[in-house]
Amino acid sequence: MPEAVADAPQGNWVDSFAPAATRPYLRLARADRPIGTWLLFIPCLWGVLLAAAAGQPRPFDLWIVLGCGLGAFMMRGAGCTWNDISDRHIDAQVARTRSRPLPSGQVSVRGAVIWMAVQAALAAVILFTFNWAAVALGIAALIPVMIYPFAKRFTWWPQAFLGIAFNWGALFGWVAHEGRLGLPAVLLYLAGIAWTLFYDTIYAHQDREDDALIGVKSTARLFGTDSRTWLWGFMAASVTLAGAAVIVALIDAGILPMVVALTGIWAFGWHLTWQLRQLDIDDAASCRRVFLSNRDAGLIVALFLAAAAFL
Repeated sequence: MPEAVADAPQGNWVDSFAPAATRPYLRLARADRPIGTWLLFIPCLWGVLLAAAAGQPRPFDLWIVLGCGLGAFMMRGAGCTWNDISDRHIDAQVARTRSRPLPSGQVSVRGAVIWMAVQAALAAVILFTFNWAAVALGIAALIPVMIYPFAKRFTWWPQAFLGIAFNWGALFGWVAHEGRLGLPAVLLYLAGIAWTLFYDTIYAHQDREDDALIGVKSTARLFGTDSRTWLWGFMAASVTLAGAAVIVALIDAGILPMVVALTGIWAFGWHLTWQLRQLDIDDAASCRRVFLSNRDAGLIVALFLAAAAFL
């Protein structure tokens, strides 16, 4: 039985401190690799903080942030468990993923299904503390989550389906604060989808050769040597849409909050530019390093939106 998953960070807390019996289930939920939780949580932060900057911060916003963080951890875990149940035969054929709990035999399919249900139930408890519009959005989010693992079988654009699922929080955070959907949230959501196409195409280049052998589709395989051109386009789309979201949301909030928020978008764009300058799509280690740096890129936007909200 593998002592750790091949692409998990060395010395992560699951491998170092978690009781042995819980490690396979925590690995199944990707608790040993928190980057996915961050990338699911950050659009929630964007949504609630942009809504707060457009209106007025409220004490309940603290619970929205905390609840979204806990919910992102639970739903990311449930989603990864569902993904691994669906992909267990594919994962067994890919060097980077064959040590995961299901293909390596650490967890049974039945055990994985039960674990997925437990995580989803805990997330539901948190979800029902929000307004009914947010609850409805949270339930609707299950549709792209359930479709995503199969996208790589029928489309060259599975990264787009991941973007649809992972950036739902931009809509959710806004609605949890405002009680209704607005154009800024939709623009922010689209910016997040473009951002996911950027970072997950980079991520997919790690598995490009294995994916080609087993017939799994991805934007990395679709774009091939033209990937860098597409990545520049996704970066430009993400920055433009995020900037438009800020302008529409803060048009009546005053010049200073808008300038601060747009500075965050500008810094986000420069961070993505830096990533592209560091990236070597033919080096898996480079792809992984650049992919992981997107947590910091997303938090830059959140930091400046928080500053704008309290001006």
